[in-house]
Amino acid sequence: MVTINLRDYYPWYTQDEFVDVEDEVAAALLADKRYKRTHARQRRRNKVYALDAGDGMEARSIVSYDDSPERVLAMMERRCQICQALNSLPEIQAQRMEAYCVFGISQRDIANAEGVTKGAVSISITRGLAAMKKYYEKFNSGVKLLSIFCPDK
Repeated sequence: MVTINLRDYYPWYTQDEFVDVEDEVAAALLADKRYKRTHARQRRRNKVYALDAGDGMEARSIVSYDDSPERVLAMMERRCQICQALNSLPEIQAQRMEAYCVFGISQRDIANAEGVTKGAVSISITRGLAAMKKYYEKFNSGVKLLSIFCPDK
């Protein structure tokens, strides 16, 4: 057990507050403090600024890429439908679809990671796309959503 002063680690402590903690916790707190100090020093040296620094113009330009709340809501609904369609697939098929279409991992890399053939992954992805198209036919925009989700299919 190590005794630490919480005031050294948390800025909202205005008075000394001593607490006994495990050695691992004390080491983690010390490492975090060192990391923050190093990061602040690197920011000063490299003059790295946050996007919301100054008048915030950069942050506003990123946040307000679309001024239409309807389009933002439509994008959120589309993402929700994609997640629901992925959840409707069997687990392995959904993992392969996510790896291939969302993360852009090649079919060969997926096959190597899972220890299966590339053909098995290809068939799984093809069947997953077909199942997602059927799922989207319940809604009225199936093919359009799939082209956004996985553009090369």
